[in-house]
Amino acid sequence: MADKFKYILFVLICFGAQFALAQNPLRTNPNNPGYNPNYPPGRYPNQPGYNNPNDTSRNRKPLTGDEMIDTLRKREQNARDSVIFTSKFIKVTNEAFLRDSTQLFPIDTTYTNLENYSLLFQPRSPKISLGSTEGLATRSLLFEPSKTIGFDAGLHALDTWLLKPQDIQYYNARVPYTVLRLFTAGSPEQVFNALHTQNIKPNWNMGFNLGFVGSRNFYASNHVLGQNVSNINVALFNWYESKNKRYNLLANVIVNTLKSPETGSILNEDIFGQKGTFDRTTEPVRLPNTYENWKNTSLYIKQTYYIGRIDTTIQKNSANILPTQRVNYTLHYDVSKYEFLQNDQDTYHVFPDYYFSSNRSRDSLTVHHIQNDFGYSFYLRGKKKAAVKNELKLDLGLTHDLYSYNQFVTDTIVDQFGYKSRKPDKKQDNTFQDITLHGKLSYRFSDRLNLEGNVQQIAVGRDFGDFLYDAKLYVSGGKKAGRIILDGYLQNSSPPLMATSWISNHYIFHNSFSNTKTTSLSFNYINDALQLDLKAEYFLISDYIYYQAQPGGVDAHPVQIGNPINLLKVSLGKNLSWRKLHFDNYVVYEKTDYQSTLRVPEVYTYSTLYYNAFLFDVLHISGGIDVRFNTPYIAPSYAVGLGQFYNGPDVTFSSYPVGKVFLKGTIKQTNLFVAYDYANQGLFSKGYYTVNRYPQQQAALKFGVSWFFFQ
Repeated sequence: MADKFKYILFVLICFGAQFALAQNPLRTNPNNPGYNPNYPPGRYPNQPGYNNPNDTSRNRKPLTGDEMIDTLRKREQNARDSVIFTSKFIKVTNEAFLRDSTQLFPIDTTYTNLENYSLLFQPRSPKISLGSTEGLATRSLLFEPSKTIGFDAGLHALDTWLLKPQDIQYYNARVPYTVLRLFTAGSPEQVFNALHTQNIKPNWNMGFNLGFVGSRNFYASNHVLGQNVSNINVALFNWYESKNKRYNLLANVIVNTLKSPETGSILNEDIFGQKGTFDRTTEPVRLPNTYENWKNTSLYIKQTYYIGRIDTTIQKNSANILPTQRVNYTLHYDVSKYEFLQNDQDTYHVFPDYYFSSNRSRDSLTVHHIQNDFGYSFYLRGKKKAAVKNELKLDLGLTHDLYSYNQFVTDTIVDQFGYKSRKPDKKQDNTFQDITLHGKLSYRFSDRLNLEGNVQQIAVGRDFGDFLYDAKLYVSGGKKAGRIILDGYLQNSSPPLMATSWISNHYIFHNSFSNTKTTSLSFNYINDALQLDLKAEYFLISDYIYYQAQPGGVDAHPVQIGNPINLLKVSLGKNLSWRKLHFDNYVVYEKTDYQSTLRVPEVYTYSTLYYNAFLFDVLHISGGIDVRFNTPYIAPSYAVGLGQFYNGPDVTFSSYPVGKVFLKGTIKQTNLFVAYDYANQGLFSKGYYTVNRYPQQQAALKFGVSWFFFQ
């Protein structure tokens, strides 16, 4: 009887276990998140020994690095609700960092220098302009020579606002990445930028840039459309890298449309000296409807292929792919049109002469440029991947430039029937070519010592004889000792087209100038641990070309000075910090024996004092004051219709510090700031000048925001 009872009890236990299993909520409750009717009773994927028919891991080969990245990306895409995308998923580079190897860097999402969004007021590259607002004609306040050779049209007043192929950044975006930026000072200044990029495939990225600038200036009538700045910059970019890391394709298409008013300045030349108040927005100007209009379209394609062994080095913030041999081809097609449109009677004698029309100008210069560049690089290094030592690198290349330009003015034309009409009239045109040989030889003894030399020589063409020879030595002593860069170059460049052959309604030049020769030596010491940057530069310039006018006149014309010009430039940057208080400084000293020719201040300083804080574990804020100052100097004048800053009347304006109070912060994926620029207006003076007859900005409340989206 006892044995029978045992058998009955065993059957009851088995029956109860089966009933309890049937009540498992993971399998029987449809409202439970873990419910899955596809799994048959008693068979769970998480049980040991479960045989998944789709599991092939036992017979699968080990994954490569690229396959592992693709696997992780698929997991992220299949579980987007549990992944928080951040800037770590985005890497950035540019054409300069892809010349010798493939280098990627983390993107910068901080608010560093956010309050200095304007290209006019960059702490280490300040500029003078016709009104201290975006989009007007500009020139560097400090001496900054151009290290270019070959054909130069000579028009650079609006170069600051052009988007160029070398400005384009390329991304490796594992998730779609968007940045929106808005900066405004009310009607005098409005700037908007948008960037979007995403990977079409893991090794193929595309994106676009959009930029808009609108401004009514600080001194102009708000009712005259011709006085408004209107700039549009559009760029489409592409970066493709083959899966084996050997082939790279960079491509971009850029369209620039710049409209900059040429008002000839306001009538009241002593606006800050008069008593009482004034309304700056209603001050009359000499030319209310005259402006410059620049249009530029370019196509840039660069292809690179790595031959032979490929090495890889991994550093703290970047990964570098190093080839042993490389061939590259670059195609650059560019069309630039420069127009000057005068729609006003010259009542106030802004222009010196009239050659074709006294009340209307339609001057234009169109330049077509096709560049083909071929290059080969050879690298000789050891097989160690931890660090590159004893690396010899040789770059050889040939560049072919084909130029075509034509210049028009509006003139009275008599047709074959004797009728007169005003039409564009071609005054000159030309087609020519340049062939440039270029090479680079460098030897990297270790990661602390590197020597390199660059050669560019125009061997055939219109600008035969132009050259640029450059040599650099990099010496690094570690994090505490810092690093030293020694640089020297020789340059021989042809005079620009505007200085030698120019025909317009108000200016006609036919000159024969010699090439400008420049010799430069520099010493640069950088210590990141001490936050110290010291640089000393010496320039010897022969046959320097500049623009000047007769005493008291506005007849700006090019002049070449035969005597050599000496210039010494010393700059020092030093940042100090104590707990959360920071004091950053930058000082430049310039001295030349031709101060009346090179009209630059002797001393320039920029300082910012700010306090950093982190609130509530989510808000990072910084508040402080910026102050910029330069010593008095003989101010340049500006030639309307020529687009050149020139040496006119010897006028020296008083100079006072210009301060800005700001507060900026970061919360989640948003950076924003609010600032009161020229906050000290009225403390020392009512205003200031940097260019003769063109008063600079008034005090203004500025606001800016930058949004980052990772989707």
